[in-house]
Amino acid sequence: MIKIENAEFSAEIDPHGAQLTHLINKKGQFDYIWNGKEWGKHAPVLFPAIGRSNDDEYVLDGQTYQMPQHGFAGDQDFTVAYQSANELVLELVANAETKKMYPFDFKLQVAFKLLSTGLSLSFDVENNSDKAMPYSLGSHPAFNIPINGTASFENYRVRFDGVEEPLNVYEIVKTPHPYRTGKEELLSSTNELRLNYATFKPGLRIISNPGVKSVKVFSPLTAHAIQLDVQEFKNICLWTKEDQDCRFLCVEPFNGLPDVLGEPVDWMKKPGNIILPAHSNKVSQYEMHLS
Repeated sequence: MIKIENAEFSAEIDPHGAQLTHLINKKGQFDYIWNGKEWGKHAPVLFPAIGRSNDDEYVLDGQTYQMPQHGFAGDQDFTVAYQSANELVLELVANAETKKMYPFDFKLQVAFKLLSTGLSLSFDVENNSDKAMPYSLGSHPAFNIPINGTASFENYRVRFDGVEEPLNVYEIVKTPHPYRTGKEELLSSTNELRLNYATFKPGLRIISNPGVKSVKVFSPLTAHAIQLDVQEFKNICLWTKEDQDCRFLCVEPFNGLPDVLGEPVDWMKKPGNIILPAHSNKVSQYEMHLS
C-alpha cells in the first residue's frame, strides 16, 4: 500500500488495480471507504469496459475478443509515475496480457490528490495506437454508510444536482448477471432518493438523466456527508449488494455503459463508449468533498 496525507485526510492506495483502500478523516478518526467482508473490494477502476459483456466478449474490426467484467485494469499492477506527500500518480501501460484482450497501445494514469476538502481523482487515457480506440471508464468507490457509524443506512439520502425531475434509471435484467434491457424506469419522482435496501434488489441503479453535476450522500442526523462533483462523467451508478443488507453504498461515475442483453457488441458502435482518436488522450476527473 502507498500512503498519502495532508493536514485533514490520509489515503491508502493499492498499486494492484490502482485501488483506493482507505480514506481517513483525521479529526474524526474514521474511514469513508468500505473494508467489510461481505464485498472484498473498495474502489475498483473500471477500464476498458463497464459491467459484463455479452458472453464475456466484444467485437472489433470483425474479430472477437475476450473481456472480463469491468475490464482488466483492476487485475493489473500499476507503477508509480509520480509521488509526493499528498499526491500519487499510478500508471498502467499496454502489455502482452492486455493486448490479448484489447489490441491497443494505451497508457492509463490514475492520479490521487488530497485537498483540504477531500480527494481529487483523475483518469488520463492515452491512445498511442495508429487507429481510433474505443473504451469505457468508471470509478467504483464504496463508502461506509452510515458515515462514521452515525444513524443507519435507511436514514441517508442521495441528492442529484443538475438533473431534471424525475430520476430515471436503466432497467436491469439478471441472467444471472446484470445487463441492461434497453429500457428505462422511474427511480424517484424528485432528484432525491431516500436510501433503503429494497431499492437495490433489482441490482445496480444507473441514472439515465443527462447533466448530473454532483451527487451528495447525507443524513439529517449527522453533519458528515460525501459529495462527488461529476460533471465530466455522463452516467452515475448506485449499488450495494442486493442479496445482503450491507453497510456501504457505491457511488460510481461512469463514462460508458454495460451491454444490453444479447450478442457480443461491436465496440466502435456501442452506446456510451468513448472513441479516442489515434495519438491523443482524454482526461476525466472528479472530486470527493468530505465532511
